[in-house]
Amino acid sequence: MELFCFCRSSRELWTILLGRSALREPAQIEEELDRNWERLLQGLCYYKTPSSSAAEKLKADKGVAQPLKDFGLRISKLLGLDQQQSVQILQCYLQEDYRGTRNTLKDVLQDERPSQALLLKIADYYYEERVCHLRCVLLLLTYFQDERHPYRVEYSNCVNKLEKDLVTNYQKQFETLFKAESPTWETHGNLMTERQVSRWFLQCLREQSLLLEILFLYYAYFEMGPGDLLSFTKMFKEQGFGLRQTNRHLVDKSMDALVDRIGYFSCLILVEGMDIDFLHKCALEDRTEQHQFSNTPEMDQMLLTFGDIPHHGPVLLAWVLLRHTLSPDESSPVIRRIGNTSLQLGVFQYLTTMLQGLGGTGNNCTASTARMCIYGLLSFVITSFEEETLGSQQHLINAACEVLSAPSLAELFWETKPTMGLGMILDSAMGMFPHKTGLLLQLLTALLSDKSTAKKVYIFLDKMSFYTEVYKTKPNDVISRDDETLWRRQAPKLLYPLGLGQTNLRMPQGVLGQVAVGEQGYVVRWDYSYSAWILFTCEIEMLLHVVSTADVILHCERVKPILDLVHKMISTDWTVSDCLLPLTSRIYMLLQRLTSVINPPVDVIASCANCLIVLAARMPGKVWSSLHHTGFLPFASSPLTNMAQSISAEGMKAGNYGNLLVLIEQPRGEYAVTIAFLRLVTTLVKGQLGSTQDKGLIPCVLLVLKEMLPTYHKWRYNTHGVRERIGEYLHKICAVCVSLKFTPTLQSLCIYSLANTEAGQAVVNIMGVGVDTIDVVLAAQPSSGGSEGPGQILIQTVKLAFSVTNNVIRLKPPSSAVSPLEQALTQHGGHGSNLIAVLAKYIYHKHDPALPRLAIQLLKRLATVAPMSVYACLGGDAAAIRDAFLTRLQSRTEDMRIKVMILEFLTVAVETQPGLIELFLNLEVKDGAEGSKEFLLGEWSCLQVVLDLIDSRQQGKYWCPPLLHRAALAFLHALWQDRRDSAISVLRTKERFWENLTTPLFGILPSPSDITEPCVLETCAFVMKIIGLEIYYVVSGSLERSLKDALQKFSSGRRYEYWSQYVKSLVVHVAETEEDEGVHSFSETQMVISAWRMLLILSTSHVCHTPLHSSLWRLKKFPRILSNMLLVPMSVPCLRLGSMMATLLLILLKQWRSVVATAPDVLAPLSLILESVLQADQQLMESTKAKVFSALISALQIQGLNGGEISQLPQLLLCVCETVQDEALALIDSTRHAAQVRDVPDDKDSMETDAVRSVQKDQRDGVCVLALHLAKELCRADEDGEHWVLVMRKIPALHSILSALELSLRSKQNLYFTEAALHLLLTLARTPQGAAAVAGAGVIQSICLPLLSVYEVPSNGASQGFSRKSQDAPCWPGVYRLSMSLMEILLKTLRYNFINEALDFVGVHQERILQCLNAVRTVQSLVCLDEADHTVGFLLQLSRFCKEWQFHLPHLLRDVQINLCYLCQTCTYLLHSRNMLHHYLQAKNGEALASGPRAQRDPQTPSKAAAEGGGGEREEAEQKALLAVQCSLLKILSKTLATLQHFTPDCCQIILDQCMDLAEYRTLFVLSFTTSAFDADVAPSFGTLLATINVALSMLGEVVEKKEPASLSVASLASSEETQALKSLLMFTMENCFYVLISQAVRCLKDPSIAPRDKQRLKQELGSELSTLLSSLSRHFRRGAPSSPSSSLLPSPQPPGAKASHEGQEPFIQLVQAFVRHIQR
Repeated sequence: MELFCFCRSSRELWTILLGRSALREPAQIEEELDRNWERLLQGLCYYKTPSSSAAEKLKADKGVAQPLKDFGLRISKLLGLDQQQSVQILQCYLQEDYRGTRNTLKDVLQDERPSQALLLKIADYYYEERVCHLRCVLLLLTYFQDERHPYRVEYSNCVNKLEKDLVTNYQKQFETLFKAESPTWETHGNLMTERQVSRWFLQCLREQSLLLEILFLYYAYFEMGPGDLLSFTKMFKEQGFGLRQTNRHLVDKSMDALVDRIGYFSCLILVEGMDIDFLHKCALEDRTEQHQFSNTPEMDQMLLTFGDIPHHGPVLLAWVLLRHTLSPDESSPVIRRIGNTSLQLGVFQYLTTMLQGLGGTGNNCTASTARMCIYGLLSFVITSFEEETLGSQQHLINAACEVLSAPSLAELFWETKPTMGLGMILDSAMGMFPHKTGLLLQLLTALLSDKSTAKKVYIFLDKMSFYTEVYKTKPNDVISRDDETLWRRQAPKLLYPLGLGQTNLRMPQGVLGQVAVGEQGYVVRWDYSYSAWILFTCEIEMLLHVVSTADVILHCERVKPILDLVHKMISTDWTVSDCLLPLTSRIYMLLQRLTSVINPPVDVIASCANCLIVLAARMPGKVWSSLHHTGFLPFASSPLTNMAQSISAEGMKAGNYGNLLVLIEQPRGEYAVTIAFLRLVTTLVKGQLGSTQDKGLIPCVLLVLKEMLPTYHKWRYNTHGVRERIGEYLHKICAVCVSLKFTPTLQSLCIYSLANTEAGQAVVNIMGVGVDTIDVVLAAQPSSGGSEGPGQILIQTVKLAFSVTNNVIRLKPPSSAVSPLEQALTQHGGHGSNLIAVLAKYIYHKHDPALPRLAIQLLKRLATVAPMSVYACLGGDAAAIRDAFLTRLQSRTEDMRIKVMILEFLTVAVETQPGLIELFLNLEVKDGAEGSKEFLLGEWSCLQVVLDLIDSRQQGKYWCPPLLHRAALAFLHALWQDRRDSAISVLRTKERFWENLTTPLFGILPSPSDITEPCVLETCAFVMKIIGLEIYYVVSGSLERSLKDALQKFSSGRRYEYWSQYVKSLVVHVAETEEDEGVHSFSETQMVISAWRMLLILSTSHVCHTPLHSSLWRLKKFPRILSNMLLVPMSVPCLRLGSMMATLLLILLKQWRSVVATAPDVLAPLSLILESVLQADQQLMESTKAKVFSALISALQIQGLNGGEISQLPQLLLCVCETVQDEALALIDSTRHAAQVRDVPDDKDSMETDAVRSVQKDQRDGVCVLALHLAKELCRADEDGEHWVLVMRKIPALHSILSALELSLRSKQNLYFTEAALHLLLTLARTPQGAAAVAGAGVIQSICLPLLSVYEVPSNGASQGFSRKSQDAPCWPGVYRLSMSLMEILLKTLRYNFINEALDFVGVHQERILQCLNAVRTVQSLVCLDEADHTVGFLLQLSRFCKEWQFHLPHLLRDVQINLCYLCQTCTYLLHSRNMLHHYLQAKNGEALASGPRAQRDPQTPSKAAAEGGGGEREEAEQKALLAVQCSLLKILSKTLATLQHFTPDCCQIILDQCMDLAEYRTLFVLSFTTSAFDADVAPSFGTLLATINVALSMLGEVVEKKEPASLSVASLASSEETQALKSLLMFTMENCFYVLISQAVRCLKDPSIAPRDKQRLKQELGSELSTLLSSLSRHFRRGAPSSPSSSLLPSPQPPGAKASHEGQEPFIQLVQAFVRHIQR
C-alpha cells in the first residue's frame, strides 16, 4: 500500500518502550533502541526545518503519490517542517490516526474545507509526536538504574550512548524554544490563526517542560560542572524561570500549570547542580575543599541579583548553604543577606507547593527524584542553621512531610542520627508534646512507609519520656526553686478530667519539671514516662465528652492528627491493629456523636471513616456489626422482605451521612466524607459479609444508585478533579456489586437498578464520553504522563462503566421487554450520538490499550444479545471504523489482547451481525458471466489478515502468539458453522489454505502436565471441527485436492493413533489432577476431546473422505480410555469427560457393527466401566450411566447374533438388577411425591409441576428405562435362565419393578418405564422358570386392576377409545397391548397354573375387549388393528380352557363368541371389498395421510412431502398403507378362526361319536348362505365362512400367480420372505375356516331342534359350495401350494401338515373331501 509508513512513529516507539505492544522481549526492546538511539539523541532537532534540497528529494521520490506530495508541502508550510518529514508525518497519521477510509482520502485532499480540517488534525498529531519523542528519553532516564524494571539493562546501554551529547543538544533546544518567535499567517499560511498560534505556544511550553524534566533527571544521576551550573543559571535568569517567555503575551490561565512546571524544574536543576548531598558529606568528613564550587565569585554576583520571584527561594537557600559550608568566614554578610531573601520568598511554603505540584510518588519518578533532592537540602539546612532562624516551624514541617512521602526516605530518616538533619525537627516537635500534638503527629505520619518504620513509630510513641504543659500562672500543687527553673509535683494528678474507671494518665507525686518562661507563660517539661497511645485514647474520650459544647472545635483539631496517624499506621502494618484497639473501638462512638451535632466537623468524620475502611478490608463483619448501630450509614426503618420493596426504597432513611451530604457537603462543594463513604461501602460490599449484612447494605447501595450516581455531575465542586474521582468511586461500587457471586440479593438489586433506572443512564453517559473528549483531557495534562492525572481517572471510570454494562447485560434475567439500559445502548440517534458508534470509535484510542479492548468486549456482548444491527448503528462511519479495526489487527506491534478481542468480536458477528460481517469480509464478485457466484478478497477484507495469522510459516513469531492463532481459527470455525458459503468458497481455493489450517494437527504437543498455554489445545480443536464440518457439508467427490491430501497424510502418518493416545493421556491427566485445586485447562481439554470425537464420528460415517485403518485397534482403545478414567476417584471434570467418551463409544459401536461382531473383548471393558460408573456419585453420573447402558445394549444386540457365550453375564446381571431395583424404588418415591403435589387443593399449576417432575424422572433415554432394556437383553442372552434366577434370589428386583409398575399404571405416569418394564416381563415370561417367577411375584395384582387407569371406556361409540397415532410411538394404548401380550405369553407358558389369573384379567377388562373386537368395523387404523390382534391372540390362548371359562364367566364367553363371529365377518368383508376398504382408509384416515411429521412411521400415512410430490408417489404410499391394513386384517382373521375352532366341537369326535352332548357347544353361525355383509344387523352365517375361504383362496391365487389386480399388487409390494409368510397365513386361515365350517355343519345336522328341511338345504348348499372350492384348491396344489403352517405359525389342533404333494392330498383337504362325501350320502 503506498500509504504505508516505513518509519516508526515516536508514539509507536514510546508504546513499545513502555512494554504495551507485542514487542515485549528484552532483545526486541534492545533492537528498537539500537535502531533509534541517534534519533533520540537529536531530540527535537530530529524534526528539521524546510529546505530546498528536501523539496527536490521529495519531488524526485517516485514511491510517493503526487496528491500526498502536494499535501505534504502544505503540511510543511503550516508546521515549518522538512518537506520529506512532512510526507512521513502524513503517512504515519494516515496509518495510525486517520478516521476516514482510503477511498475517501483522495476527495478530502482535493476539497479545500475537509483538507483544512485534516491539516489541523495532522498538526495536532505532529505535536503529539514531538512530545512522545521526548517521553521516550524521559522513560529511559526514569528506569535505567531501577533494578526492578525488566528492561533496565537495555535502557542503561542506551543512556550510556546518549550521555555525552544529550545535555548539550537538549539545552540548545530549550533555548531555541523559549526564544522562538510565534508563527504568523504570513510565514505559515492562512491556517495559522490566533487559535493555532495559542496551540503552538502551548506545545512550546509543554516541550520546554519536558526538556527541563529530562535535564533534571539526567543531573540526578550525572554530575554538573561549575561551567554548566553558571550557564544554566544565566539561562534561567534570562528566561525568568519560565515567567519571561518571549511570547509571554500568549500565556493564558490554562497555561499557568505548565509555566509553573518550567519554573519548578529550572529551580530543581540548579539545586541538583549544586550537589548538596556531596557537600554535606564533605562537611561531615571535613574535606570541603574537594567540592567543585569552592571558588565561584561570578555565581555569587549573579545570585545577589536573585530574589524577585518565588522560584529563586530554593536556589538561594542552597547557595547560602554552599557558601556557609565552604567559606563561612569570608562571606557571612552576603550569606545572611541571601538567606534572608530566601526566607522572605517563603522558601519552605514554595517547596511544599512545588512538590505537591509535581504530583504524587506512586509511579512518578520525577516527583520522587525531586523529593530526594530537596531531602538533602532540608537535612543539611536544619543541621547547619538554628531552627529558630528558619521561620515558622509549621512551614518547615509541612515541607518535611511532603519530602518524606517519597519511597525509602522514611527508612533513611530512621537510620540517621536524631541530632542531625530532619531528626532535629522531630526532636523539636517532641519538645512541645503533648501541648502541641499536631506537629509531631504530622511528622510521624509522614515517617510511616513500611512495616519496619511502623514499628519504630509505634515504639517511639509508646515510650515517651517527657510531658510538656503550659501554665499561665503557677499552680498550687507544685514547689519550685527560687529561680523557677525546676518544679516538683507535690501530689499525684490525673491529666484528663474523665470519670472513674475510664482510661486516664496519672502523673505521680514528686515528678520534676524543667520550666521555661515564654510569651505563653510557664512552659513545663515534666520528666514523666508514659505511652502516647494511652494519651490518644484519653484525647478521644475527651472529645466524646465535650462533643456538644463549644470546646468541640478545639478538641477536633487535636484528635484529627491522631486519627490520621492511626489510619496510616494500620494501613502500613496491620499487625499493630490489636495494640490500637482502644483507639479504633472508640471510632464508632465518635462517628455517631460527631455526625449528629449541628455543625459536624467533616474533616474529623472523614478521618474516622478512613480508619474504618482499613479495618473493614480485614474484618468486614466486625466493622459492619459495630457500624450499623451508629446511624451513620443509610438504613431501612422496616425489615426488607422482598425485592420490590428494596427497589422502591420504601421505608429507607439516608442516615447521618445522607443528611451531612445534603446539608453540609453539597452547599460547601467539599466532599471528603462522601469519598470516604463510597470507599467504605465498596470495602464492605467486597467483604461479602453474608445474607443478613448484605440486606443491611441495600440502603447504602440504593442511595448510591438512586441519589448519587444520576446527579453527582450536577453538584457544586470547589476543587478540580473531585467530581471525576467521585464518579470513579461510584462506578467502582456498581462494578463490585454487579460482579458479586455470593450475594445474589445485592447483585440482582444492582442489576435491576442499572437496567431500569436513571443509574443506568448515568453509566451510559460516562461510556458516551467518547474518544475525542478523553484525548482532549489527556492533552491538557501538564504532567509527562503519570498515572494520577484527570485523564487517567476518566479512562478508569469509562473502563469501569464498560465492565458494569457488560456484566449487567450478561447477568440480567431474560425478559421479553427491553430494559431502558438496553434501549439507551441500542437506540439509533442522529448527529453521531449513537452509542454503538461511540463505542466502536474507542478503537482510535491509543493511550491505554485496555480501553478499546473493553469497548470491543461490550460491543461483542451487545452484538450477541441486543436486537439491533451494529452495521446500521455505525452509519456512514462503518467503513472507516472497519479500516481502523483491521489496521490494528494487522499491525505487528499492536497489543495482542486487542487483536484477540477484535477477532472474538468478529467471531460473534458471524452469527449475529450479518451486515457487519459482510462489511469485514469485503468480498468482491469476480468478473465473469452474469450471475456468477465466484468471489475475490477485497483490499480491506479481514480474511486476508486471518489467512496471514494461520500461515504455518508465521507461527512462533512474536506477532502471532498461540492465543492469536487460536482466535483466528475460532473465527474461521464460526464461518464454517454459520455456512458463510461466499467466504468459505474463497478460503477453500486459497493456495496452501488447507495445508496451513491442518498444520497444528501434525505437530507434537507437550504432555498434558507440561502444557503452559492451553489455547494450543483449542487451536487443534477448532481445526478438527472445521475439517469435520467440511467433510459433512461437501459431497463426496468435491473435496479440495489439498484437503484430501492432508487427510490421507493424517491417516497414513498414523495421526489417528497419535491423537487417540494423546486424548487418552489428557483424560488420565484430568483424572490424576482432580485432587488438586482444579485443572486449569479443563475447558480446553473438554473442547479438544469433543472435537476429536466429532472428527472420529464423521470419519467413520464418511469413509470415502477419510480412509481409516486399524479400526479394531481403536475400538479396543476407547473402552480402555474410558475405563482408565472411570476406575480412578470421581470428580466433576472426570464425569464430564466420561460422558463425552461414552457418547463416542456408543456411536462407534453402531458405526462399526461388523468390527464389533468379531471383537470378543468388547463386553469385558464395558462391564468394568459399568461397575465403575455404578460406584460413583449417582446424581453426577446419570447421563454417563445411561450411555454405558446403551453401549452394552448395542454390543449385546450385535454380538448376540453370533450366539456366543457371555462370560460376564452373571456380573452384568447383578449390576443391572441392583440398578433396576434402586431406580424403581426412586421412581416410586418421586411418583408419590408428584401425586401429593398434584392433590394440593386450588393449585392450578400442580399439573404442570407434576408434568415437569415426571419428565425429569421418566425419560426414554433415562437410566431406569435403559437399565430395564439392558436387563431384557441379558435375560434374552441367558436362554436357560440359570444366571438370572440366582440373581433374582439375591436381589428382589421383580417386586420393586412390579410395585413401580402398579403405581405408574394407577397414576398414569412414567410411560417409558412402564413400557420397558413390560418388555422385560415379556422376555422373562417366554421360559417356564421366568413365567413362574413373574406370576409368583404378583404380576396380576400389579397389572390387572391398575390397567383400567390407562384407558377410558367411552359410552357413545367405540371409535373414541382408539387412537390413530403411529403404533410405534410410546403411548398408553401401547401399554395396554403389551399387558395383553404378557397375559397371553404367561398363559401359553404356564397353562393351568395361570388360568385363574387370566380369567380375572379377561373379566376385569371385558368391556374393552368386546369394544376392541367391535371397533374393527369402524376404525381401520393400524393401532386399532394391532390392539385387536393382541386381544384375539390372548383369547386364542384362553379359548383352550373353554370349560373353565364357561364355568367362571359364561355370559362373557357367549359375548366373546358372538363378537368373534362378527369380527370374522368384518375382516372377510374388508378383505373381499378392497375398493371399499380403500375408501374407508381415505375417508377416515385422510388427516393422517395428509400429515407428515406426526405419523412418519405409520405405513398407512405417507408424509406431506410425498403427498404433494405428485399423484404417483401418493398412490404408491396409499397402496402400501392398504397392504399393511390387509395384512393386519388377515392376521386377526386367522387368529379369530383359530379361537373359534376351540368353541366348536372337534370334527373327528362329532362325526364319529354319536353320543356327544351337543348342548356343550353353541351354534356360532346361522343357517344362511348369503355373502358376508358389513352391516352389524346381519348375523354371521355359513355364507360368511364360505366367503372367508373364497377370499383366502383368491388372495392365494394372486400371490402364487403374481397377478396384478386393479386395486393391489401384493407381489410387487412385498419381499420374498413376506410373500412366503403371506402364503402360509392364507393356508392357515383356510384350514381353520374349513375346520370351523365342518364342525358347525355337523353340529347343525345333529341338532334335533333344527328342521329336517333346513338340514337338507344345508347339505345341498355345502355340498355344491365345497365341491367347487375343492376343485379350485386342487388346481392350486397341482401348481404347487404351501403346506399348512398350523404346526409352526399358530397353534392348531390339526396334526402338522406334510409337505404339499403334487396330487393335492393335504390332510385338511382329505378331511373336506370326506365331509363332502358324508353329507352327499
